[in-house]
Amino acid sequence: VILDLIGFGIVMPVLPFWATDFGANGFLYGLIQSGYAVTQFAFAPVWGRLSDRFGRRPVLLTTIAGTSASLVWLGLADSLPGLFAARLLAGAFAANISVASAYITDVTEDEERTRWMGMLGASFGIGFLLGPAIGGLLAPYGYAVPMLFAGGLAAVNFVFALFALPEPPRHEVAESPTGRFALLRDPAVRR
Repeated sequence: VILDLIGFGIVMPVLPFWATDFGANGFLYGLIQSGYAVTQFAFAPVWGRLSDRFGRRPVLLTTIAGTSASLVWLGLADSLPGLFAARLLAGAFAANISVASAYITDVTEDEERTRWMGMLGASFGIGFLLGPAIGGLLAPYGYAVPMLFAGGLAAVNFVFALFALPEPPRHEVAESPTGRFALLRDPAVRR
């Protein structure tokens, strides 16, 4: 997870300049950023359900590989639509944080769970601290370089996970009595 978050952070200082080079104005750049968030929001329950059905490991491996591919696509984008599509795809695969949380829940004992969930939260801080610094350091070599570096980092993460990430024991999944999108029934959340 920490490498995914560093990869996310690497993109942040470079993306506005690259989007501007492709002709994006403030509104279009806002669409690129919000498109990432929308697909992340939409795919979090999808990945969660798939991980309940097929296992945490295959879903995590798929999303890590997808993150790598989307970052490489971003690095190779040659137009604003390509940039936008790569960010939509990246958002969809970045929705794996919920699966990572479920994985931690599955593999930790009750008394250790708080500690490991705290480590997951700390990963956000580390990713948002190191990622933009790395992106800023690599940007002088071209806007594609930080994106490709982030894609390579995600590929390293995939190889590591492929060999080091076991499938946790399966637990019975109770169907939510209020449905999959019950949270959206709350007016404050909808707004």
